[in-house]
Amino acid sequence: MKAVHITRSGGPEVLQLQETPTPVPEADQVLIKVKAAGVNRSDVITRQNTDTYGKGTGDNLIPGLEVSGMITAVGDRVTDKQVGDAVCALIASGGYAEYVAVDSSHCLPVPEGISLTDAAAIPETVFTVWFNVFHLGKLQPGEKLLIHGGTSGIGTMGLQMAKAWGCTVYTTAGSDAKIAFLNSMHLGKVINYKKEAFEEVWKAEKIDVILDMVGGDYTQKNLAILNKKGRLLYINGMKSTEVTIDLRTIMSKNLTLTGSFLKPQSAEVKTRIAQDVEEHIWPLFHAKQIHPVIYKTFPLEEAADAHRLMESGEHIGKILLTLD
Repeated sequence: MKAVHITRSGGPEVLQLQETPTPVPEADQVLIKVKAAGVNRSDVITRQNTDTYGKGTGDNLIPGLEVSGMITAVGDRVTDKQVGDAVCALIASGGYAEYVAVDSSHCLPVPEGISLTDAAAIPETVFTVWFNVFHLGKLQPGEKLLIHGGTSGIGTMGLQMAKAWGCTVYTTAGSDAKIAFLNSMHLGKVINYKKEAFEEVWKAEKIDVILDMVGGDYTQKNLAILNKKGRLLYINGMKSTEVTIDLRTIMSKNLTLTGSFLKPQSAEVKTRIAQDVEEHIWPLFHAKQIHPVIYKTFPLEEAADAHRLMESGEHIGKILLTLD
């Protein structure tokens, strides 16, 4: 099969389409003929530092954390899936390829009304939001949620999920075009962080949960605007992972500060997330209350261009690689 390999640490140009053996599913796995693969910032980070993030893969370092496609083979112990099923799946790596083997329990049926291609934009975003905002953050209907980076894949999906959950949503973005897009989707209160200081605009709002991927000096600002017993959740620190905070803010309001990486979670944790997501979030797709936002698709062989777009920050929603 053909797959995009990270040939060495470096820029997008190190992504090369190569021939590689087609994986054979293990007893609890299924083999998916990939229709599309999501491009995520984690893929960029892996590409830039293969010594840290590519350990144990040898020369077979294929990025990609989520795919959609058709099941073409099932392992001996698989009873919940069958050949011909249309699925989307969260995977640990290997999505930029014609085929991928994945635990059956990490696959979900393509939601009604979502195309097989667009379904590739769902797993990483929905799993991440569910695990952080709803599981760790314990977001409840009627509470207030702020997501920084509202036009990212995480942002566009997370805001929709929380709104459908019955929450009031807030977000930040960095251009007037992005603000206009979020407003067109009626995704709550939006500000341009380059023109307004969110900690001033929303200091009286008493936000219950904040999902942040910025870090740096946002951290104390986030803590300052949280409600009593508020929860601050981190999934990245794009500005900086080294921060200074005032512990008195946390203690005086009984706040919780936590975070996670989805990729290294155990197979058991990912299975439980998949079960929860199918139970609580899949009905929102069926009811057309939420949908993936796709910015642009690239053929598999143009993965380098997809990474360049990801790094530019110009996109709104998800970037996909497609296979015919």
